[in-house]
Amino acid sequence: MTFTIALIGRPNVGKSTLFNRLVGQKLALVDDQPGVTRDRREGAGHLGDLDFTLIDTAGLEQATKGSLTARMREQTDMAITQADALLFIVDARAGLMPEDRAFANFLRRSGKPIVLIANKSEGRAGASGVLEAFELGLGEPIPISAEHGEGMNDLYDALRDLMPEPSDEDDDEDGAPEEGELETRPIRVAIVGRPNAGKSTLINRLLGEERLLTSPEAGTTRDSIAVELNWQGRDFRIFDTAGLRRRSRIEEKLEKLSVADTLRAIRFAEVVVLMMDAQNRFEEQDLRIADLVEREGRALVIAVNKWDLVERKGGAITALREQADHLLPQVRGAPLVAVSGLTGEGLDRLMTAVEDAYAIWNKRMPTSQLNRWFEQAMQANPPPAVSGARLKLNYVTQPKARPPTFIIFCSRADAVPDSYKRYLVNSMRERFGLPGTPMRIILREKANPFEHKRRKIR
Repeated sequence: MTFTIALIGRPNVGKSTLFNRLVGQKLALVDDQPGVTRDRREGAGHLGDLDFTLIDTAGLEQATKGSLTARMREQTDMAITQADALLFIVDARAGLMPEDRAFANFLRRSGKPIVLIANKSEGRAGASGVLEAFELGLGEPIPISAEHGEGMNDLYDALRDLMPEPSDEDDDEDGAPEEGELETRPIRVAIVGRPNAGKSTLINRLLGEERLLTSPEAGTTRDSIAVELNWQGRDFRIFDTAGLRRRSRIEEKLEKLSVADTLRAIRFAEVVVLMMDAQNRFEEQDLRIADLVEREGRALVIAVNKWDLVERKGGAITALREQADHLLPQVRGAPLVAVSGLTGEGLDRLMTAVEDAYAIWNKRMPTSQLNRWFEQAMQANPPPAVSGARLKLNYVTQPKARPPTFIIFCSRADAVPDSYKRYLVNSMRERFGLPGTPMRIILREKANPFEHKRRKIR
């Protein structure tokens, strides 16, 4: 078990900035506006030779029962319970606030080791705040600047005293990966969609706990939060993301940061689940998101959520699949599953579809089978003639998967029309069983062995 540290403090004291500093990446959203962080986020922290699990939390605030702020407070309480030690962060520039004193007493009752951090202490402006932090009675405050990386040596010394000595077993685990590890590593899955499509509710149902904040209001989720899931013996790493609205409607800086975080999650994922509202399905924005996933080359699964609110009719699922194939021809055959994040209906089918899409996305075809299909496809529909000259397509090979990518060697690559490339893609989907996965066809001209003689004649 790794040592777990939770970052606790009022809003806007620099918890997410310190989180990004210790994990070595800009994972958490950071903005001058207080209350940016809502869900708790975990990451692998490093400081010198120390390795630990770090938890970023929402700012501690007084809240009324049942409100969104109260549920954010519950997430912070869970992080405190989960942690082995707490980093209580105060703002040295702003000085101590009444909330700091109240929350210091609250953390003291937890019985966990507490390290007092006076952030934003660079320059003279933070000196008085560092001295004032002694009043909390939590020991000597450590002055740091998370933004500029100052004070990390003192923080290292404090954490070194708290953390246990590394054991020999830990050293053994850091060796070379065992055989078959790549086949069993977690599948990275991003859940995306328009705001209020039920993404967080679905993930909570999969996990069996209220891990992520949910609310009837659109835009509750801001960060892309990764959670671990074991479903019927298979490991998944699932990313909850902020809802994607039309670009013309995005005005606030914070929403722009959230959208950028969602786009990074899509690029990092292997399978993307596009969630649609069953009552407002296949909106223009849904189609744009699906097209984005295809252009990024990620496997796609379509989940029609809130199916419990729709009147059941015979053949409804078949009609939805036909509609998807008509509106999204670039991912024809992509699996479509009707689910309900509230009741749990269809979750088994959804996770099976994710595994199947992942397997197809990794599929490779032998070159001999590819070229037998290639000859038959060209006999059934020969390449068109361009400017009176017939195009010559010689052979095909697959250099890579993830997504399946094929190189076709031909005489005039720039003259092959897009319609013929689409014909080849659709034919390949049917022949080799590649429904819905993005496919790449690269046309490459063969070198002319007589080119040097032509140059001599000239």
